[in-house]
Amino acid sequence: MRHNGHLHGARGEVHRGRHGSARRRPAPAKAPDRDATRMAGDSCTTPVRWGPWLYYRRWRRGSSTLCFAGGYSYEELSEISPDHRFLAYTMYDKDKDCFTLSVRDLSTGSLCDKPHADRVSNLSWAMNGKALLYTVTNKDKRPFRIFCSILGSSKDDVLILEESDENVYLNIRNTKDFQFVTVNIFSNTYSKVYLINAADPLSPMKLVWECEPHVHCIIEHHRGYLYMFTDAPRGGVPANSHYLLRCSIEDSNLRTWENVVLEEPGISIEDVDFCDTHMVLVLREGKRFQICSVPLPLAGYGKGAKHLTDFHPCFLPLPNHVCQISSGPNYDYYSSVMRFIISSPVMPDAVVDYNLSTGKWLIVQQQNVLHERTRTLYGTSSTTMKDKSPSPKSFDATLEAENPCGIWNELSEFYTCDHYDVPSNDEILVPLTVVYSQKHKQEGNPGLLHGHGAYGELLDKRWRSELKSLLDRGWVIAYADVRGGGGGGKKWHQNGIRMKKKNSIQDYISCADFLIEKGIVQENKLAGWGYSAGGLLVASAINTRPDLFHATVLKVPFLDACNTLLYPILPLLPSDYEEFGYPVDLEEFMAIRNYSPYDNIQKDIAYPAILVTSSLNTRFGVWEAAKWVARVRELTVYDPRRPVLLNLTTDIVEDNKYLQTKELAMETAFLIKMMTDT
Repeated sequence: MRHNGHLHGARGEVHRGRHGSARRRPAPAKAPDRDATRMAGDSCTTPVRWGPWLYYRRWRRGSSTLCFAGGYSYEELSEISPDHRFLAYTMYDKDKDCFTLSVRDLSTGSLCDKPHADRVSNLSWAMNGKALLYTVTNKDKRPFRIFCSILGSSKDDVLILEESDENVYLNIRNTKDFQFVTVNIFSNTYSKVYLINAADPLSPMKLVWECEPHVHCIIEHHRGYLYMFTDAPRGGVPANSHYLLRCSIEDSNLRTWENVVLEEPGISIEDVDFCDTHMVLVLREGKRFQICSVPLPLAGYGKGAKHLTDFHPCFLPLPNHVCQISSGPNYDYYSSVMRFIISSPVMPDAVVDYNLSTGKWLIVQQQNVLHERTRTLYGTSSTTMKDKSPSPKSFDATLEAENPCGIWNELSEFYTCDHYDVPSNDEILVPLTVVYSQKHKQEGNPGLLHGHGAYGELLDKRWRSELKSLLDRGWVIAYADVRGGGGGGKKWHQNGIRMKKKNSIQDYISCADFLIEKGIVQENKLAGWGYSAGGLLVASAINTRPDLFHATVLKVPFLDACNTLLYPILPLLPSDYEEFGYPVDLEEFMAIRNYSPYDNIQKDIAYPAILVTSSLNTRFGVWEAAKWVARVRELTVYDPRRPVLLNLTTDIVEDNKYLQTKELAMETAFLIKMMTDT
């Protein structure tokens, strides 16, 4: 349920084709037969059915940007109306430095006269596509207003809500059946959720939930009942994981929410998704993930929660070593086929369609790393879709066929995935995942240790194509699920934030020491890798133990925590301060000062080889990377065999597939070069 199920967050053009006559797309270039490339050449996502249409996303070759009237822009949000007639989307304008809203009539291809607004951050449909709600940000990029626009009307858009308090943020989303729009309001002191009747969006909002600040809360609707997925404290006691509540739409107020599923020891609910016939739960027990479907309406549900087994769940098959399960678009609320992305360190991401009524499944898209679908590994890759442009029939067959053999296309016969529990300070055991090639396992392996440890997010341990270059050269790829991340519930997250941020750094160092002490990685051949807040983690580990690493890669890293939190040039959310600390408090300021990478560089000490990448774009603090690199060069011992490199791009790498590939190739080449020269 954390995934909205709509067309937001991904870049590229949105296309659709009638079911049975899907819109054709250019054929991807045929990949060479030799080991020249392993990047998928397909620039289109697998179509997903919604009512009479198939929707998919297509990227321009070499770029995901769109150009209109000579101005540079790219898509940020896009939402199809429930009647399939309109597409509402926002485009980033570099000159204005904001997202501009437009609505296109898909029946004619023309742009609508209104709404047209700047600084739009969220979209939700109402009145079955006749009205559009959107949030607008202020000059500090804080979402503070909600407007309603009636399409085809000459009247001005109506202001529904405005929050003048600088500490209050707004967010809107549709329930999957489009009957309601939820309004989430959060601040440093509270979290609230209101409900808007989508059939009458100008009617008064209804408060349905209020709780402590910094709480995750998503509400869905199913046949007269509201379901809420939240991690709010229960009875004043902090919750360690998310749980599910329910109440009648007629009785919804702050006192009538009831628990649905009884808590089971060691089992947490990671995500929930709904369709008209089923509820799907993503569960985690230790390191093991599961998906189960429960028929709706809930059988025999009355007062009080029940055990999950009482709802007769159907557990869907999964491969070994699953590290992440993400809900797909799942636009069609009235379809019993749901799409999920199944991730594993030893399997390329599999886009899977589950038929919840039959329990059968089909891999509809997956990167191929096996030669001509044999069990022979090679470097060239493509997707499961054919090289030639698929016909309408092949689209339908792809979506409707069943897996003929029930075999997951994983790579566990080529690559081994091991799990360890590494002792850190306070006798805490830190989960460590290690992946290596069975063929190239040898003494003296170089290794790459990934870490993130922030915002309670799971560490990204998915199979990635660029890592194959390292694995096939004998590298060990390791992942440290340090405190501050999402490896062990909410308590695990809270024990690595603010005053306890140093715990996450110590956990990462403990995992690095473990790899070397156990001989998994050779001493002086360990590299570190961190992205964004993970860059802070790895840079802090370098400051603490510069002798431990031979090379590091820091991508758009957060390096100057003290100055950024004290004087935010870019707007920060309450969650950022909750994560890294409030510097106005002297004790917390000293804690920030004690871990901030920029303020703790060791003088006259040899540092590892370092590659820092960032973007000359206002959304990233590029000056942090530049300041930190300059100070490392100034204070540490110079060694030409261990360069400190800074790579800046003028484009937004995350929004350009070609630049992503180019940057990944550079990082991989840097790591190989540094280890070869040891």
